Amino acid sequence: MSRICELTGKGRQVGHNVSHANNKTKRTFLPNLQNVTLISDTLEKSVRLRVSTHGLRSVEHNGGLDNWLVKTNDEKLSLRARRLKRDIVKKRAAIAA
Repeated sequence: MSRICELTGKGRQVGHNVSHANNKTKRTFLPNLQNVTLISDTLEKSVRLRVSTHGLRSVEHNGGLDNWLVKTNDEKLSLRARRLKRDIVKKRAAIAA
Protein backbone atom coordinates (compact mmCIF):
# COMPACT_ATOMS: atom_id res chain seq x y z
CA MET A 1 0.00 0.00 0.00
CA SER A 2 1.53 3.30 -1.06
CA ARG A 3 1.83 6.05 1.49
CA ILE A 4 -0.13 8.71 -0.39
CA CYS A 5 -3.12 10.69 0.87
CA GLU A 6 -6.21 9.89 -1.22
CA LEU A 7 -7.55 13.45 -1.00
CA THR A 8 -4.52 15.75 -1.19
CA GLY A 9 -1.99 13.58 -3.02
CA LYS A 10 0.57 14.22 -0.29
CA GLY A 11 3.26 11.53 -0.38
CA ARG A 12 6.69 10.78 1.00
CA GLN A 13 9.55 13.26 0.80
CA VAL A 14 13.26 12.51 0.76
CA GLY A 15 15.89 14.29 2.82
CA HIS A 16 18.95 13.79 4.99
CA ASN A 17 19.68 12.81 8.56
CA VAL A 18 22.43 15.20 9.59
CA SER A 19 24.74 14.12 12.39
CA HIS A 20 26.65 16.37 14.79
CA ALA A 21 29.72 15.87 12.56
CA ASN A 22 27.58 17.03 9.59
CA ASN A 23 27.48 13.56 8.00
CA LYS A 24 24.44 13.18 5.79
CA THR A 25 22.51 9.95 5.23
CA LYS A 26 19.35 9.54 3.20
CA ARG A 27 16.00 9.28 4.95
CA THR A 28 12.32 9.60 4.11
CA PHE A 29 9.66 11.80 5.63
CA LEU A 30 6.30 10.01 5.59
CA PRO A 31 2.92 11.78 5.79
CA ASN A 32 0.76 11.17 8.84
CA LEU A 33 -1.89 8.95 7.24
CA GLN A 34 -5.02 7.83 9.06
CA ASN A 35 -7.79 5.43 8.06
CA VAL A 36 -10.95 7.49 8.47
CA THR A 37 -14.62 7.08 7.64
CA LEU A 38 -16.05 10.25 6.11
CA ILE A 39 -19.75 10.80 5.46
CA SER A 40 -21.01 12.03 2.09
CA ASP A 41 -24.16 14.10 2.64
CA THR A 42 -25.15 14.04 -1.03
CA LEU A 43 -24.80 10.27 -1.46
CA GLU A 44 -26.04 9.58 2.10
CA LYS A 45 -23.35 6.97 2.77
CA SER A 46 -20.05 6.69 4.58
CA VAL A 47 -16.75 6.26 2.75
CA ARG A 48 -13.55 4.81 4.17
CA LEU A 49 -10.41 6.62 2.97
CA ARG A 50 -6.71 6.81 3.84
CA VAL A 51 -6.16 10.51 4.49
CA SER A 52 -3.37 12.66 5.90
CA THR A 53 -4.19 14.71 8.99
CA HIS A 54 -3.59 17.86 6.94
CA GLY A 55 -6.14 16.62 4.39
CA LEU A 56 -8.63 15.83 7.13
CA ARG A 57 -8.35 19.39 8.49
CA SER A 58 -8.86 20.74 4.97
CA VAL A 59 -12.03 18.67 4.53
CA GLU A 60 -13.43 19.99 7.81
CA HIS A 61 -12.48 23.57 6.89
CA ASN A 62 -14.33 23.33 3.54
CA GLY A 63 -17.55 22.09 5.11
CA GLY A 64 -17.37 18.36 4.54
CA LEU A 65 -16.27 15.72 2.08
CA ASP A 66 -18.67 16.69 -0.72
CA ASN A 67 -17.59 20.34 -0.83
CA TRP A 68 -13.90 19.36 -0.69
CA LEU A 69 -14.18 16.91 -3.60
CA VAL A 70 -16.12 19.32 -5.82
CA LYS A 71 -13.54 22.10 -5.27
CA THR A 72 -10.42 19.93 -5.61
CA ASN A 73 -8.56 19.33 -8.87
CA ASP A 74 -8.71 15.76 -10.22
CA GLU A 75 -4.91 15.38 -10.46
CA LYS A 76 -4.57 15.42 -6.67
CA LEU A 77 -7.27 12.84 -6.05
CA SER A 78 -6.88 9.07 -6.03
CA LEU A 79 -8.93 6.88 -8.36
CA ARG A 80 -11.44 6.06 -5.60
CA ALA A 81 -11.84 9.74 -4.73
CA ARG A 82 -12.32 10.68 -8.40
CA ARG A 83 -15.09 8.08 -8.73
CA LEU A 84 -16.71 9.40 -5.56
CA LYS A 85 -16.49 12.97 -6.89
CA ARG A 86 -18.12 11.88 -10.18
CA ASP A 87 -21.02 10.27 -8.28
CA ILE A 88 -21.50 13.36 -6.12
CA VAL A 89 -21.56 15.70 -9.13
CA LYS A 90 -24.09 13.44 -10.92
CA LYS A 91 -26.36 13.29 -7.90
CA ARG A 92 -26.19 17.08 -7.36
CA ALA A 93 -27.05 17.65 -11.04
CA ALA A 94 -29.99 15.26 -10.76
CA ILE A 95 -31.28 17.04 -7.66
CA ALA A 96 -30.89 20.48 -9.29
CA ALA A 97 -32.72 19.43 -12.47
